[in-house]
Amino acid sequence: MPKANGFSRFASTVAEYSGRPAVFVLALVSIAVWGLTGPIFGFSQTWQLVVNTGTTIVTFLMVFVLQNTQNRDGRALQAKLDELILTSAAENSYVGIERLDEKELKRLAEILQQHAHDKDDHTLREKVSSVISRRPPTRS
Repeated sequence: MPKANGFSRFASTVAEYSGRPAVFVLALVSIAVWGLTGPIFGFSQTWQLVVNTGTTIVTFLMVFVLQNTQNRDGRALQAKLDELILTSAAENSYVGIERLDEKELKRLAEILQQHAHDKDDHTLREKVSSVISRRPPTRS
């Protein structure tokens, strides 16, 4: 299996460590120290600018790091689910339904919810096929 590229490894590591309690405590302590130094610096604009700039930069960069991790996790989960569908008695037409638009996904969920109380597999397959047949072209 190919290894992830450098940014993906970096993003995974940052996402893993940033979610730990120790990192939260470190951030909390940093803000507390910054707040306590306010009187020393006379609550100056520079003092305020330090935390505003730092938190803005960290937040901006974390958006991209976490989005990369979330995208890869989502793709990996879809691949695993597709494999389970293909190797089981499940309906193979469910593979790739994540590409349906929101309206079609909502309709499919409603059909499946209704079917949870119904035993007629043939009717379910017809309803699912009607929704899935409107699937947009696959993206590469």
